[in-house]
Amino acid sequence: MEKVILKAIIRGELGKAASRHARKDGKIPAVVYKGGKQGLNVEVDSKALWHALHTEAGENAVITLDISGDDKQVKKTVIVQDVQQDPLNDKFLHVDFHEISLKEKIKVDVPVVVKGEAKGVTDENGVLAQAAWELAVECLPTAIPESIVVHVEELGMNEAIHVKDLKVPEGVKVLDDPEDVVVAVHPPQAEEVEEEAVEGEEGVEEPEVIKKGKGEEEGEASEEGGE
Repeated sequence: MEKVILKAIIRGELGKAASRHARKDGKIPAVVYKGGKQGLNVEVDSKALWHALHTEAGENAVITLDISGDDKQVKKTVIVQDVQQDPLNDKFLHVDFHEISLKEKIKVDVPVVVKGEAKGVTDENGVLAQAAWELAVECLPTAIPESIVVHVEELGMNEAIHVKDLKVPEGVKVLDDPEDVVVAVHPPQAEEVEEEAVEGEEGVEEPEVIKKGKGEEEGEASEEGGE
């Protein structure tokens, strides 16, 4: 487990105006929660937070918050619970930390990484479909996997890998339904859809041509009758 240390300062002023002022100074407002209850209001450096969240562990990084202020220094072990970012420029707006114990299991979401080329794709022209991009797991903070790797080389046409088929590190329990599909190989659909679309277009044009012909014939017959 990579050690990540992030310095934080207890916030003296709260509110929207104070938060905007902090962001202008390169600081991000944050809250430290414990057991679902709000603990400390702090602020962290924006660049330092970015680096903390871009280790190999990503947002599941176990962080030591080195908190100063109010004439005291305290350290808390936390993980990121939620990050709010500006949708226009992805800049951090606010972050929630969750205080944890390294001796107690926690629940986190871990990304799924697919590796290899399925034989159902290379040999049978199938299409690989990934149904799950992350899975919920329960484990000790020190045992959080960076990802759950799924090898698909032996996956044939119309075959799937389910949650129950996954190999995960010892001490890690996947919480998703064991029968849920993680990745599967399906027959190609594009050509069939294209053929159906072409047939449908031809089917629509023909009645229009027939209608037009009838109309012309009826018109000609009326003209003859009028003469």
